[in-house]
Amino acid sequence: MYHFIQKFHSGWAYLALLLLVVAVVNSLIGMSGKKEFTAKDRKIALFGLIATHIQLVVGLLLYFVSPLGSALFGQMKDAAARLTSLEHPLTNIIAITLITIGWSKHKKAATSEAKFKAISIFFLLGLLLILSRIPWNLWF
Repeated sequence: MYHFIQKFHSGWAYLALLLLVVAVVNSLIGMSGKKEFTAKDRKIALFGLIATHIQLVVGLLLYFVSPLGSALFGQMKDAAARLTSLEHPLTNIIAITLITIGWSKHKKAATSEAKFKAISIFFLLGLLLILSRIPWNLWF
């Protein structure tokens, strides 16, 4: 079961990152082009939000069934173990929190520009945090 969850988490990450990049690029184009925020724009951002939340749930499940999660204490001197057991989960929780804040702010915004701005800023910050803590050596 652990290996299936691990493979799913790794595979879903490609989709989640792709949808997040599409949402950020779409919002930046909409904001810079002074476009009207449409249902299509909302759906693109929503798909990015949903994909990252699914990734979070699968990642938390993986963390609690993984031998890496239980090896947290005593592993702080090993950079690779610290990345997978502490930095990656904590940073990604913060990133997905920022993405969720961006989604909430866009819903409260009155203008299209404000909606695009909320999504582009918070989703981009979340994306950058996620990219900064991916264990690249385990991914490829």
